[in-house]
Amino acid sequence: MVRSLAESARAVSVASVLGTWGVPADPVARAALLGGVLLAIVAATPRAREKLGALVFASPARSFAWAIGFGAALLSLLYVNQVLRGGPRIVDATTYLLQARTFASGHATFDAGFPSASTRGRFLVYDETSNTVAGLFPPGYPLVLSLFVAIGQPLLLGPLLAAALAIVTWRLGRRVAIDLGDTDLVAERAGRAAALFSLVSAVLRYHTADTMSHGLAALYMALAMLFVLPRSRESSTRSSPFPTLLAGLAIGGLVATRPVSALAPLVACGYLLVTRRGPEPRALARAIAPALLGLLPGILVLLAYQHAVTGHAFGSPQRVYYATSDGPAGCFTYGFGKGIGCLFEHGDFVRAQLADGYGFFAALGTTGRRLKMHLADAANFEPFVILIVLGAFRGRKSRAVRALATCVGVQIVAYAPFYFDGNYPGGGARFFADVLPLEHVLIVVALLRIRGRADEPTLADLDVRIVAALAVALIALGIHTSHDHLALANREGGIPYFLPDELARENVESGLLFVDTDHGFSLAHEPFASPSSRVRAVRLHGDDHDWLVFDALGRPPTYRYRARAQGSGESGDMERHVASFAPPAPEGNVLRFEAEAEWPPLAQEAGYAFPVWSTADASGGRVLRLTPTSSAIAARVTIAVPALADQDVDVVARVMGEPGARGTVAIVGAEVSFVGTGALVDLTPLRVHLPRGESRLSLTAEGGPVALDRLVLSPSPGESHGTSGP
Repeated sequence: MVRSLAESARAVSVASVLGTWGVPADPVARAALLGGVLLAIVAATPRAREKLGALVFASPARSFAWAIGFGAALLSLLYVNQVLRGGPRIVDATTYLLQARTFASGHATFDAGFPSASTRGRFLVYDETSNTVAGLFPPGYPLVLSLFVAIGQPLLLGPLLAAALAIVTWRLGRRVAIDLGDTDLVAERAGRAAALFSLVSAVLRYHTADTMSHGLAALYMALAMLFVLPRSRESSTRSSPFPTLLAGLAIGGLVATRPVSALAPLVACGYLLVTRRGPEPRALARAIAPALLGLLPGILVLLAYQHAVTGHAFGSPQRVYYATSDGPAGCFTYGFGKGIGCLFEHGDFVRAQLADGYGFFAALGTTGRRLKMHLADAANFEPFVILIVLGAFRGRKSRAVRALATCVGVQIVAYAPFYFDGNYPGGGARFFADVLPLEHVLIVVALLRIRGRADEPTLADLDVRIVAALAVALIALGIHTSHDHLALANREGGIPYFLPDELARENVESGLLFVDTDHGFSLAHEPFASPSSRVRAVRLHGDDHDWLVFDALGRPPTYRYRARAQGSGESGDMERHVASFAPPAPEGNVLRFEAEAEWPPLAQEAGYAFPVWSTADASGGRVLRLTPTSSAIAARVTIAVPALADQDVDVVARVMGEPGARGTVAIVGAEVSFVGTGALVDLTPLRVHLPRGESRLSLTAEGGPVALDRLVLSPSPGESHGTSGP
């Protein structure tokens, strides 16, 4: 393990350490560079600095609140337009939006329809008993997002979060400075400076633009810390329970939004409450009770959603999803050990980093990659992390600073047991994004406490430091971190996989819409839309699943939405168009189903199954491959087989197995066995009676992986029979 870490360290290029630097490549980056240069000039010019200080730091509080809130919201709206280009970009964000649509309709789950494969898929939990589908993420963020879905403006939430974060960061910075013992004038400067760092943080702009949960989580984090800190020196010894109750509500909201992130403010706020009241039991109970009461609504929301999706209040939808969609068993785990790391969702990462499981050294590597990515998140420039650490150190005598530093530290440790680093350009180290407001305050604490020629810096000295630091942050954004956000903008063709304006352009107001990507489905699907009155989106599989859903919905007007990246993929253009589409009816009532269309499967045991590209002549180019986790135990995967009506059919399975691997295909009491040869073969037909709806088919594998390519169902008169031979 140590050797593999050393090899990984040697493989890291200089570019990966220093990041991308270069001439600004888009108008926003050029504007940031120009603004940074102008601020640098202001910092070096006393008269200009004095005028700017009077405008920014001495303006009325209400005017500053409106200005900083409006500025943050405007910049996040600009990010939606210039970087996201009109809609959510990564699959997590599209799933959050689908969950919000479900909540906006007053439900926690939605009907999968028939066939269920037309709606279930990636990041969606399927309940076979109720034939319902739900998103796998905690409910806190999509519940808030659903309010904006209801008014038709889901992307408005992010900018409003941006405004709230800037204002809350201002107030938090002010209270921390008061706890440090600074004067009201210095404290006000500190708070406003922290808000300005919130404004210029490019990563925070992303998390308050895309439909991701970290912007809301950061707001909950900042509010929790704000409410437990005294408003002034005079109120530091008062014991009103209301602010503590509000802190508990904020942490409870964080529990419902990102449960792991709630650990950090729990520890930090608990520290503040305990040290404020002392160890006397009654005083301590009175201090903590309102916070515990405030936690309850968030906890109940989380438990209620988990019960609605999994049937168990303490059942994690994410664990349920990965148990059927990925492998090996237990791969998606918060903890350490062998077999951790899911090979389908995070396969390249797991094979490169977790060959020996997720142990101490692997956790160090994952945390190190997160920290490296996080260095530039707070203020666009990696060396600013020195100010975060310095602020925590120089302000260590303040309980408020110790609490903020503790919160940041616990956040880092809390995510160490999760194996996947979660980093991506533009989003930064997103598991640490929740503490960005606290880091902005710590940066300002460092600026306040850097000693110059005098022990106590003057207001003019502070203005120089703040303006110069903001200038560096803007210049770094222009020539450095803007390239990460440009990479996010250009990924996957440079535009979301679905935008409703494409339908409006083609005058499509109702009917059935087939989409062929997970992103596109989650963006387009209206869970409770009727194809007779609104557009209902379903998954395109390219087999008779498409005809079945078309027929089941009454054969409405039907369209196909295509979104394909052209050129180089990451930076190429996206080809998008809507066209009329009629799924072909089965010839002679013979149904053909691609096995990979049934992923995620209904169940799997002693192995894992997911779609893979096949070098053989597989239909559609892919197969559903089942891999046993042990050579001594047979693996099994169960998928759904839809049928139009009660009838006798001949089921022909096309399979492939590694040489020597043994497998069986079983459906409705009939089964056929085979031995793998490395080639695709059609097995002996199974004559069975299938009821209308969906039946279960199981594939087993022993001694090596086997794959199911497709199923062909042909009407066959006569009675069904039992077991067939090979």
